[in-house]
Amino acid sequence: MRHLLILGVLAVLGIYILVNFRVDGLDGLSFIRRDTDSSASDDNVSVKRSGKTVRIASFHINVLGSGKLDKTHVSDLIARLIRRFDIVAIQGIRSRDDDVLPRLVEATNATGANFDFVVGPRLPISSRDSSPGKTFQEQYAFIFDRASVEVDRAQLYTIDDPDDLIRREPLIAWFRVRGPPEDQAFTFSLVNLHLDGNFLPEEMDALRGVFKAVQGDGRDEDDVILLGDFEASERDFGSLRDLPGVDWVIAGTPTDIMASQQRSNVVFSKLATVEYEGRGGVLDFLREFNLSEGEAREISDHMPVWAEFSIFEGGKPGQVAAQPESRR
Repeated sequence: MRHLLILGVLAVLGIYILVNFRVDGLDGLSFIRRDTDSSASDDNVSVKRSGKTVRIASFHINVLGSGKLDKTHVSDLIARLIRRFDIVAIQGIRSRDDDVLPRLVEATNATGANFDFVVGPRLPISSRDSSPGKTFQEQYAFIFDRASVEVDRAQLYTIDDPDDLIRREPLIAWFRVRGPPEDQAFTFSLVNLHLDGNFLPEEMDALRGVFKAVQGDGRDEDDVILLGDFEASERDFGSLRDLPGVDWVIAGTPTDIMASQQRSNVVFSKLATVEYEGRGGVLDFLREFNLSEGEAREISDHMPVWAEFSIFEGGKPGQVAAQPESRR
């Protein structure tokens, strides 16, 4: 009887191992847990954060519209990428349908997450190109984890650019992290942008002005973070490099799936934004998901870039954060 009991236990153990693990090699026998949940790989990522940081990303999902989201395997992969961050600034939304962002957020929340979004208006690429029949428009958006951060929807605005110095006017949003006491939580303004590579010197000059304008927009917010598609590496930032203490997260690293160009970045003043933890980079989803170039291109030609910041104002507990006028 005892022998039968032992055999029964061993049989159950054997079935458990076969179902939940795979055997790797024969010479060096080891057990590696199988992925039993489609979202399990989201926990096994190259980008990690602690509970004391907030991870902010930018992702140019070129030609993001209903056609892309209709491909379930594409929308699922985009959603998996978004879930790795607390906030994602999205560029490249081109659609006449108003349900693109709701559908993408629904896919992102399919595993039980709690993401939401704010989106800017449809903007023509340039008022100079407003000829009859010109239909090219682009929207910016922020998708964010409501468990991690909150956005002031009343403070969302598009840069007023009557002289058309930047062809796609940036979208500005103000955020505060959740967790610390409100007066100690890291607050910041994000400037979501997509520059025109044909007019870089002019637009870089204007972007320097945008940075200063957002810092002085009446909210007493010194932490201004520019992120998006700069259409250039840091070597071509021109007069933007003249901002006091200007720093950038990506340097000398391609941000496209062909590993040939550096275009996206996260830029801020290290004199003001001391909350930066020194961690950031490019999320190479082509290699991480083991995709072919064609499969990766279905998602985007661009890869997400990211940076990590302390959840505490000033980088440590006890610092008092300035609040926008509407919150006081």
